[in-house]
Amino acid sequence: MTLVFRKLGTPLFYFLVFVAVISFFIFRLIANLRLPKTKLPKRILAKAALAFAITLVVFVTSTLLFWLALIKDLPSPDALATRSIDISTKIYDKNGVLLYNLYKDKNRTLVKLDDIPIHVRLATIAAEDSEFYNHPGISARGITRAIYKFFQQGKITGGSTITQQLVKNALLSPDKTMARKFREILIALAVEQKYTKDEILEMYLNEVSYGGTAYGVQEAARQYFDKNAKDLSLSEAALLAGLPKSPTLLSPFGLNPSLAFERQKEVLNLMKDAGFISDSQFERATSEQTNLSIKKTDIKAPHFVMYIKELLAKMYGEEFIYRNGLEVTTTLDMEIQDFAQKVVADEVSKLERLNVTNGAVLVLHPQTGEILAMVGSKDYFNEDDDGNVNVVLRPRQPGSSIKVVNYTYALAHGMTPATIIDDSPITFNVDGQPPYIPRNYDGKFRGRLTLRSALAESRNVPAVKVLNQMGVKNMIDQGLKMGITSWQNPNFYGLSLTLGGGEVALYELATVYATLANRGERPELFGISKITDASGKVLYEHKTASQPAVDPRVAFILTDILRDNTARTPAFGTHSALVVPEHREIAVKTGTSNDLRDNLTVGYNQNYLVAVWVGNNDNSPMSRIASGVTGASPIWNTIMTNLVADMSNHPWEIPEGLVQKKVCGREEWFLVENQPKIECNKNNTDKEDEQRKVEKRRER
Repeated sequence: MTLVFRKLGTPLFYFLVFVAVISFFIFRLIANLRLPKTKLPKRILAKAALAFAITLVVFVTSTLLFWLALIKDLPSPDALATRSIDISTKIYDKNGVLLYNLYKDKNRTLVKLDDIPIHVRLATIAAEDSEFYNHPGISARGITRAIYKFFQQGKITGGSTITQQLVKNALLSPDKTMARKFREILIALAVEQKYTKDEILEMYLNEVSYGGTAYGVQEAARQYFDKNAKDLSLSEAALLAGLPKSPTLLSPFGLNPSLAFERQKEVLNLMKDAGFISDSQFERATSEQTNLSIKKTDIKAPHFVMYIKELLAKMYGEEFIYRNGLEVTTTLDMEIQDFAQKVVADEVSKLERLNVTNGAVLVLHPQTGEILAMVGSKDYFNEDDDGNVNVVLRPRQPGSSIKVVNYTYALAHGMTPATIIDDSPITFNVDGQPPYIPRNYDGKFRGRLTLRSALAESRNVPAVKVLNQMGVKNMIDQGLKMGITSWQNPNFYGLSLTLGGGEVALYELATVYATLANRGERPELFGISKITDASGKVLYEHKTASQPAVDPRVAFILTDILRDNTARTPAFGTHSALVVPEHREIAVKTGTSNDLRDNLTVGYNQNYLVAVWVGNNDNSPMSRIASGVTGASPIWNTIMTNLVADMSNHPWEIPEGLVQKKVCGREEWFLVENQPKIECNKNNTDKEDEQRKVEKRRER
């Protein structure tokens, strides 16, 4: 009994027991009836009663089995409107340019029927169900034909209406069985009672597969013709309408493309026969050349898109972003992106003789933190050189470009642009470590320099002396405030930190410089402006935020130094790649790691910040690169010049609390509390002389 119970299942077991009991009592009742006198023997009546009982049992059992097999779990027509449907997530640039579709198995974009041209709809109706607007959900002719083929060939074949195909694709399994077919018919009849014909057609055109990952007419139009469904011509509509019959076999990108065009002509004939198009329209469509779009990968700004995809996955999870049709508006400007990508490719190719094989660029709006362009490598699709690696996000040695963090702290703690620093040989002895002897890039020493000249000329020895005086931990703390997240353990770093001894990502370095450009407020770099779901509901909208990180007066002084072409001329010349004609407001700094593995240039004005890196992904050293002449600087200059081409020179606003005084014949900026008491002496000022003495004592 237990075995029978397990095999039949609880509902069916109890139902059969119930039927058996009822049948038994019916039989007993009939057998014991006091029947009126009749010519029929009682034995025959008993047999008739038994036959009736058996018939009843068979009928009830058959009904139950029919219910269990076909009706019990039959999906409701309501599910067509409430079901979860896989919709691709779209990533756009700030101007609405589609960058990428995110999807797992099905690339689908929902479109309204009003946005689908009438000839696209009629092509589908002609190809799949010419009686669509006249039948109740099923076609008697189609069912008769399918039954005939089943008994003749033993196959479950076509004959399905558009409504039935929608039900099969959206609510049922694709199994070719009579049971599934019967369920399909029942639901189709119910669907026709629930929805209008136009609603059914719209759902079908958004549901059906057109081959590969293209689901729905909108993505089919994009995949095969690189256009929206609303822009399809009659011949293109006919080709797409023919694909659902057998998407793989009939694919124009398949093994036998001619089949697609034969089917296209067949659909056009069906449209003409149904009266959907005229003879002249047929002639024009059949004579028109169908131009297919062949693209290896439909993705723009790939490094940026992958960066955004990772952010979305952290926000919502992988499965959610693949299936829920998010509309993601980013900060990227595709025009700037394309230009930057081209410049990187062109300039890096010129540097092959110097063993430079790759480059990266990040363009920001420093006031808001918007990422306007992100070029992670010379060529994302170059697998041999790991082109898909996004160097913008990879820690690299920043060289002298990191000195601004050191000098930011120094200027906020007593030093001034007029402070004298001795560019002369020095050895630092640290217990348990070999002597540290910093060297300048050119191997020479310039003697006594102002802080302005030392930073502008990017002298290494003065920077190390300043760090030794101010303290490594203080530089690390200042870097964290300005956006550096890579310096997690202060014990890992020494005095070489100011020369690039601590790796940072170009993304972090750009944040540091954006803080200076933004009057000391560290902006939150961001790439996503807005996210909506498939219904248009806003799920996320970015709100610009910043954190105070640097005294705005110090930020102004550093900007003033970095834009001072006169101060950097002894090292870079008057007409270097760091100069943008007619734009004296632009501040810029270079950096080259001591081992020549990284070369960088970062520069900005009030509207744009451009950060550039060149080097090799395998970290191999470059040949000798002269900063400001070759390497990253020409890339930076070309991009920045293009960005500000239509802009006028815009001076920097001078914050309160600064004074300008002449010191030793030169006008210089000072914090009010640090302004010199006398114009000039042999050590510049009394305070600076005392600082120099303290420095020398520490060195000893």
